[in-house]
Amino acid sequence: MNKLTPADLYSLEEYARIRPEFRTKIMEHKKLRRVSIGEHATLYFEDSLLMQYQVQEMLRIERIFEQQGIQDELDVYNPLIPDGMNWKATFMLEYQDVEERRRALADLIGVEKALWVQVEGFPRVHPIANEDLDRETEDKTSSVHFVRFELTPEMVNAAKQGAQISAGIDHPAYQETTVIEQAVRESLVGDLH
Repeated sequence: MNKLTPADLYSLEEYARIRPEFRTKIMEHKKLRRVSIGEHATLYFEDSLLMQYQVQEMLRIERIFEQQGIQDELDVYNPLIPDGMNWKATFMLEYQDVEERRRALADLIGVEKALWVQVEGFPRVHPIANEDLDRETEDKTSSVHFVRFELTPEMVNAAKQGAQISAGIDHPAYQETTVIEQAVRESLVGDLH
């Protein structure tokens, strides 16, 4: 995946004009980037289109139009774009009830290390998690983690040739596995080269 440059972005005026249609496109695209793992865990896989949306929204909200400000936003979001040999995702633990969430986050310390993806026929790949900062204390884990799954060339080739892709969590307090549905699988394979 190519990193975003200023040439990939709309001006503030153009973005204001096309924003409703662009947001609709993004909401549809996000459906192809979401993988639920059981009832309370979700992977939201990032890509260049989603990062373009994030940058455009930040520029709009902050009214940023100067070159350095635009580059600063690109520098923040470009690292979240997969590079062709990996998948990058936001991993969220979602509990509606506040008390249930508090208990679960205390029980789920280390869950990001127990997370995995697997291309059929290959070992599970555990993520490199939270490269930006530590998101866990001795008392609890965070409800949001940023993860990167590094794949081998053989895994990439197998995925591109149609191998099933699964995701799961193997933690004492949360054990779930899901096979990634075809439309989402195709979107994720599009990240690979």
